[in-house]
Amino acid sequence: MESISNNLGGNDLLLNRLQSDSAVKKAGGNAEGNEPEGLGNILHSFGGILKDQMSNINNLQNEANQAQQTYATGGDIELHNVMLAAEKADLSLQLAMQVRNKVVAAYQEITHMTI
Repeated sequence: MESISNNLGGNDLLLNRLQSDSAVKKAGGNAEGNEPEGLGNILHSFGGILKDQMSNINNLQNEANQAQQTYATGGDIELHNVMLAAEKADLSLQLAMQVRNKVVAAYQEITHMTI
């Protein structure tokens, strides 16, 4: 199982960051002080996490493209390394799409709630 999380690149960092933020919020404070976070701070923090992860996904895509170009031009890279880079990028993108789908579904469910 450890090799799977290592192959996903920084996605385990997202899980660790969300878990640590959740633990701080349960304790009634935020990472900077003891005050509870407002909705704006929570959204800003979530937006920062998403931005970091999208940057990570973009970097994995670029690394996979570079590995493919290096292999295609006869560079010093093994085929299995090219395939691993491509799979890392693909899995990261699939994970991001599933997270997006869950967020959209949750938003739609919230908007259909009656008050």
